Amino acid sequence: MRETGDIRIDAVPMGAVDVDGDVRATAGGRIGVWTDERVDVYEREAFLAGPCEPVASWAPPTGARVEPAADGGFVVAEPSRVRAVTADGATRWELPHDPWHGGHRPPRAPGAPAPSPCGRFVAAAVPTLLPDEDRARVILVYDDPPRYGYGQDRLLLLDARTGAVLAERPVAAVSGAVDLEWRADGELLAASFWTAWYSWAGYWMEPAPDALRVLGAGGDRHQVVAFVPGSSRVVTMRRAEFMSLDDERYDLALYDAGDPSPRAGLDLDDLSWDTENDEFSHVYALDGRHLLLTADWTPRGGRPERTHWLLAADTLRPLARLRYPCGAGDRVVPLGDGTWLTPHAGRVRRWRLG
Repeated sequence: MRETGDIRIDAVPMGAVDVDGDVRATAGGRIGVWTDERVDVYEREAFLAGPCEPVASWAPPTGARVEPAADGGFVVAEPSRVRAVTADGATRWELPHDPWHGGHRPPRAPGAPAPSPCGRFVAAAVPTLLPDEDRARVILVYDDPPRYGYGQDRLLLLDARTGAVLAERPVAAVSGAVDLEWRADGELLAASFWTAWYSWAGYWMEPAPDALRVLGAGGDRHQVVAFVPGSSRVVTMRRAEFMSLDDERYDLALYDAGDPSPRAGLDLDDLSWDTENDEFSHVYALDGRHLLLTADWTPRGGRPERTHWLLAADTLRPLARLRYPCGAGDRVVPLGDGTWLTPHAGRVRRWRLG
């Protein structure tokens, strides 16, 4: 497969805009821009056309993890609560919970809540502080004194209007990172949890008014990284974290959401001429036919370079490397219509396949 690296497909520019901040796609087909001080939300086409006013803006507390909701408000994770705020920053509801452990200094939530695209639900992860008598079964967490004992985190399904807990289930993690993402139709939730020394555990679930039904889980140390648009396919990724001799590889797996067995896999070492120096960072679904894989990749006889691979979304087969007319960085924001954004060096550029 390494020869695929010699096949190039052009990424065709569709415009650019100067941006100061972290750009992401958000609920309602909008674009969010995160800075140290605030989160601004824009209508997508207006944002990509040039300078415009945000449709919502909020300055969250320091350390809060924030995600815009489709109704113009925000959902927020803080050290000891999850809450929803309106577009003008007024708290609509809040759900107190045990304080997060000291995986961050000072403690803070390891990931943002996720509002569903349909506006019915909010998914959120919360910690579980154990009483003294249960410390013997604690999952070890190093906190400054006093040392607290934590059990498995819990994934909550909340009513987006009231914050009421509709369903919950324990997850196999005391999380250092949490990644929650809904499929575009709101029918499936991907939930991935990273724990120090254990790597990722990833699941995809079907929400109901009173349940979170697990349909499948990624393989050992796999994060759920993408839903393929217009299909039931789910993509998971294992990254090399070099914690042990058997943890020095990257690979991908492709599932049908209702089938626990993978339908395809790709050992990313098959793309490498230099496995010791190559690193593969993330996979994004561009449309129903194409995935984009970002990597630091070494051509035969060359030096490592930033590379975007194009993969077939139904088989994971490598198709080619993308050729950009300028730097593209390693961050990609797929727009779900076959186009994508690359925030890089203070500019956000939109691309399509040539």
